[in-house]
Amino acid sequence: MIKVLLILICTILMTACSETLEYEQGADTDGHTAPTPATVAHNRQVANSMSFGIQKDFELVMKGLIAQEKDLKVTGPDGQFVWNMSDYDFGEGTSPDSVHPSLWRQAQLNNVHGLFKVVDGVYQLRGYDLANMSIIEGDTGWIIVDPLTAKETATKALLFAQQHLGKKPVRAIIYTHSHIDHFGGIHGILEHLSEEEQKNLRIIAPEGFIEEATSENVIAGAAMSRRAMYMYGKRLARSERGHVGSGLGKGPAFGTFTIEVPTELVNRTGTELDIDGVPFIFQYTPQSEAPAEFTFYLPEHKAFCGAEIVSRNLHNLYTLRGAKVRDALAWSSYIEEARQLFSDADVYFASHHWPLWGQENVQSFLAKQRDVYKYIHDQSVRLINSGYTPNEISAEIKLPASLSNDFHIRGYYGTVKHNAKAIYQSYMGWFTANPAMLDPLPEAETARRTIELMGGADIVLASAQQTFDKVSLQSDDVNKEYRWLAQLLNKVVFSDPDNSEAKQLLAKVYDQLAYQAESAPWRDFYLSGAFELRHGGPEKGISPATMKHVLVHTPIEKFFDSMAVNLNGPGAEGKQLTIELFFSDLNKRYVLSLENSVLRYREVMAPEEADAKLSITHEIFVNLLVGDAGAKEILTSEDVSVDGSILDLVSFFSLIEKQEGVFNIVTP
Repeated sequence: MIKVLLILICTILMTACSETLEYEQGADTDGHTAPTPATVAHNRQVANSMSFGIQKDFELVMKGLIAQEKDLKVTGPDGQFVWNMSDYDFGEGTSPDSVHPSLWRQAQLNNVHGLFKVVDGVYQLRGYDLANMSIIEGDTGWIIVDPLTAKETATKALLFAQQHLGKKPVRAIIYTHSHIDHFGGIHGILEHLSEEEQKNLRIIAPEGFIEEATSENVIAGAAMSRRAMYMYGKRLARSERGHVGSGLGKGPAFGTFTIEVPTELVNRTGTELDIDGVPFIFQYTPQSEAPAEFTFYLPEHKAFCGAEIVSRNLHNLYTLRGAKVRDALAWSSYIEEARQLFSDADVYFASHHWPLWGQENVQSFLAKQRDVYKYIHDQSVRLINSGYTPNEISAEIKLPASLSNDFHIRGYYGTVKHNAKAIYQSYMGWFTANPAMLDPLPEAETARRTIELMGGADIVLASAQQTFDKVSLQSDDVNKEYRWLAQLLNKVVFSDPDNSEAKQLLAKVYDQLAYQAESAPWRDFYLSGAFELRHGGPEKGISPATMKHVLVHTPIEKFFDSMAVNLNGPGAEGKQLTIELFFSDLNKRYVLSLENSVLRYREVMAPEEADAKLSITHEIFVNLLVGDAGAKEILTSEDVSVDGSILDLVSFFSLIEKQEGVFNIVTP
């Protein structure tokens, strides 16, 4: 019976792919269609309306270059590429008609990679991952800031720095915040340190770091990882009609993620630390861009590290992969606080993008970054108080020219539109106060009834095709027309997901919306939607095995929270079970209780009465979760034992659903 239990725990539910649609003439190898004449006109009009002749950023992005790897590629343990900058070699010259000219400019700037000198004693490795890794020279060694996303890319960056700067001991590692692209590669650093270096290594992070870093993707991790595949264009080709970058960088490295617990925490603005002879002044900025975050200032270098509360694009108040809404007012206030506290800063550098030099330039940069979040907040709330809905607010708010004309505030990552909706959500929630929205029908049923009322799918499709053909030649507001067609055709697809003609036309509409999008995540969402309409959804999600080392450091209670939200409530109706889990290597014991279709847990100090008891090591428990251990390994393990009713144990675990993150998005 124990074998049955383990098979139930380890079962993987597969989602079948939809049929592949035929490509039309002129499509690329993935089926993405050519930009229509109206899209071409739209993007050329954008090119003529912005100051693309200003080359200052292209000078700054190359400033301080020490060395580049011409063929920058990083492979993982399976031999597959974790990182390949050569994929973006197409990104030269003027913007193609299939990419928004402003996004193309940002993508070209983010294509610049290598080792750079920021100021004497401060260096950056850019283009080795989504984020930057910074190196600060101390009296006896290096202080490394943000060791990237994956072990493989961090190793590549470190070795390249050692090749050109000389090999020095690593005395400290700083995590600026709790997002994985700023800590996940730490073992790529540690594996190159001596035992003595590791023993004396200082790891400095903001208070709350380990809790936030390990828990953000546990409870809703399956949904977040599925949506992240869209946001970062994981399934898209790197091409002029595919993924060109993420705005914030090229994209995250999908390699081996690791973590180490900090040795020191910062929880107060003004905290001063001497790190290997280098004075640091920290600014604690929780609940801004990340729940746990800080910036810091190097007074001897007159250099301000803005972490990710500032970057060379408009950031997200709400991230499209899914996360809690960020506090726009606090965010804006932190930027102003930094501007005043570190007003003598002569250089700005950060966790993404390229630095800025000159005190006046830094002050102006920070002031505009401060004001863009405040403007979106204040104007959204003004419109909320005037009765506007989220969609109306999104359509209404436009940045003033004094902000919108600066490239470092453009919506390459976050956008004014979805950030404005985030403000509404943070204050008002999902309900617009319209009674019709209190209890609307589910999307598929709404779509079916709507299409029936309109005379059926054939009539709607004929009208949609006629509109598409007409507006694609020329339209005063082609973006709005394509957005309407996307809404209309989405209803056809949701009313009949096997309607190939509807999916094909909707995919073409998504192509055009992608080509017109200035935001890289919006582009990737549209193109990923088009890709899956043509090819179907993924057979598997992002493997949890890549997160194994992070999960080892995740509090056990978070796993129980995850089990609770994955409990099949209807299936559990009428069942009462008590299960005791004892982690023998940690000497920790928990009682899990199922009652009223709700799973609760509590830690206990001594054995209690239970229907079944499972003794297991923490390591085997995590191996089970990530699929690194199967029934055979567990059955032969001396570290696993069962006492009490095996049937009850099997019944309990059979109610916990396995979420693989392969659910449908563009079809019901």
